[in-house]
Amino acid sequence: MSIRADGPGRRALLTGSASLAAAFLAGCSSTEPIDGTYKAGLAPSAGPPPGTPKAAYERLMEGNGRWVTNALRHPDRDPTRRQLLATSQQPYGAVLSCIDSRVPPELVFDTGLGDLFVMRSGGAAVGPVITGSIEYGPMTSGTPLIVVLGHQRCGAVSAVYEALREGKQLPGNLQAITEALRPAYEQSVRESHADPAEAMAKAQVKLTADALRGNRDLAPLVGKGALAVVSAYYSLDTGVVEVLNGAPA
Repeated sequence: MSIRADGPGRRALLTGSASLAAAFLAGCSSTEPIDGTYKAGLAPSAGPPPGTPKAAYERLMEGNGRWVTNALRHPDRDPTRRQLLATSQQPYGAVLSCIDSRVPPELVFDTGLGDLFVMRSGGAAVGPVITGSIEYGPMTSGTPLIVVLGHQRCGAVSAVYEALREGKQLPGNLQAITEALRPAYEQSVRESHADPAEAMAKAQVKLTADALRGNRDLAPLVGKGALAVVSAYYSLDTGVVEVLNGAPA
């Protein structure tokens, strides 16, 4: 059977295509969730940045809860948000984490553009440049929360643990990571643990958070309640962020 090019069949096809296109465009303008996801277009907004350590902490942990349960909102990730932040920013959290590709803080906490200052180093090792980068947000723009985030099965920590236990040096500048993590190694050795490398990873973030909390420049902010420094540990198996110490009351 043939259909004339200008016949009713073609007109019906064009009408149907136009209706489908209109429906698609209408859908693209919506940000309402459909089956746990969002249609294309503007990302949902998380609202104004929290201004207190407790509110910032709660927002991050709520985001991690969404990550764990696959109820992600992907807030504030669109061109409109990008344009809004083009001239200024006000992140509510600073996160120091490991370089591990499986632990991106922005995803782990389901945050958006402009929400976090993020510093990453092997094993969450610190030095003057990293410390200065962490201080930047709280000291210049009132960022109320710092999170030092370690993680399960950290390759950097395991490598340093083995090197120190066997009295060997890691190649090149990796030795600098060894020296930065030495206090955590020494603490884990003094204690008895079934998995000493995991204990060392947790010791590293707790020691780092403690040092930042007592930092000459950050301690006054912590003392007056304008800043909280939290140590936390991420499970590769579950996606859960476990808080070790420093959660704001």
